[in-house]
Amino acid sequence: MDSTVQERARATRRSLLEAAACLFAEQGYAGTSVNDVSVRSGRTSGSVYFHYASKEGLALAVVRDRFATWPGLAARYANPAVPPLERLVALSYEIARALAEDTLTRAGARLWAERDIIDAPLPDPFALWTTATTRLLAQARTAGHLARQVRPAPTARTLVRAFFGLCTLTEALEGPQNISHRLTDWWLLTLPCLQRGADPAETVGRARAQVMTEIASGATA
Repeated sequence: MDSTVQERARATRRSLLEAAACLFAEQGYAGTSVNDVSVRSGRTSGSVYFHYASKEGLALAVVRDRFATWPGLAARYANPAVPPLERLVALSYEIARALAEDTLTRAGARLWAERDIIDAPLPDPFALWTTATTRLLAQARTAGHLARQVRPAPTARTLVRAFFGLCTLTEALEGPQNISHRLTDWWLLTLPCLQRGADPAETVGRARAQVMTEIASGATA
């Protein structure tokens, strides 16, 4: 009996979380009310308050839920047989795809952009990606693939901020469906400054193929 009740509670929490994510992604934090979440999820407002206490609690849960999956995402691109810069480019396409297609990721990104109006401390998504990017750049330097003037840590900070800025502006100006196309333009411009002795177009092509393989294997798993 207890396990049935717990399973029902988990299902309720998940349905509330997913309904809130859809609304935050579509309408933003200020444009979404607890009643909206109740209507979208088919649950009562009392259920929302029982599981999440407040709209701020819902927003925090949405952001945390998405961030919790990101270490696993990064781990999928840790194959040492693949050059580090190629893995970095592939990982960026995977994140861009999530920002374009995954509701929880899109909601988390929008909530982060609107964090100043949310009365709750949202976790910083950029520290994780800056660390992962620094590590991949350092591996590329060790392998002799990185241009001599490139320093991993400051370069990682710049790349992560430029990447998320590119995704945000592309969505605002052209729509999320164009993010991956603009990301290709960006890498073809950026890689010649980072990479030593390789064709940027070939690196991007192999990285995109790697992402498609990961997507296909995930769909058939």
